[in-house]
Amino acid sequence: MSIDPSAQIHPQALVEEGAVIGPGASVGPFSVIGSEVTLGAGVEIKSHVVLTGWTDVGEGTQIFPFASIGEVPQDLKYGGERTRLRIGARNRIREHVTMNPGTTQGGGETVVGDDGLFMAGCHVAHDCIIGDRVIIVNNSAAAGHCQIQDDVIVGGLSGIHQWVRVGQGAIIGALSMVTNDVVPYGLVAGPRAELDGLNLVGLKRRGVARSDIQALRIALLTLKQGEGTFHERAVRLGTETESDYVRRMVAFITGASDRSFLVPK
Repeated sequence: MSIDPSAQIHPQALVEEGAVIGPGASVGPFSVIGSEVTLGAGVEIKSHVVLTGWTDVGEGTQIFPFASIGEVPQDLKYGGERTRLRIGARNRIREHVTMNPGTTQGGGETVVGDDGLFMAGCHVAHDCIIGDRVIIVNNSAAAGHCQIQDDVIVGGLSGIHQWVRVGQGAIIGALSMVTNDVVPYGLVAGPRAELDGLNLVGLKRRGVARSDIQALRIALLTLKQGEGTFHERAVRLGTETESDYVRRMVAFITGASDRSFLVPK
């Protein structure tokens, strides 16, 4: 066990032999820190949290009561292999959140980026790759092997199907079931979600130039109405555009995926 002298461990917390607690970290009452857990500098674990498995938590992250982090994957193929959960810096992980490590079939690692907000009751499943500044709202879930890129917002009570990719800057409306890939900067919503436009609010908040927003609008219309298949239209877009944002969208569409795409109505 390695506990930095500046860390604060409540007398009624349980820290197992082998755990690493960084400088300025704190562990509240009735929380359990497993033997393979590493807490970075300034991590705050509130009361009644369970952290187990091979789990690393980045500096400044806060984990709120009754979260279960690093418990074995909810996958019947999992046979007790030593797999990992890696959580970045300055995340806020709220009450009753669950995050699972990877499986050998999925690369052995679940990764959560920096500066995310994971609201009460949400779930990050095995082998997910979550980017930076991601917000997953109350009681939403990302199934196994999902990839959620930077700056994505997932609305409340939504589900993202296994193996689905959600591109950078996209927004998922509340109560949506997302069964196919979502293009960067897209807005999707509905019980069986459809691509319903651009995440204009998010683009404007990030100060994206009007010319780039207009280029994305035209790109979305081209994907919807142009000649050829969806993939062929995307390839053609990549040769015609001067916008880095459109190029990013094209690269996402033409990249490797196990799913088709949600397309414009």
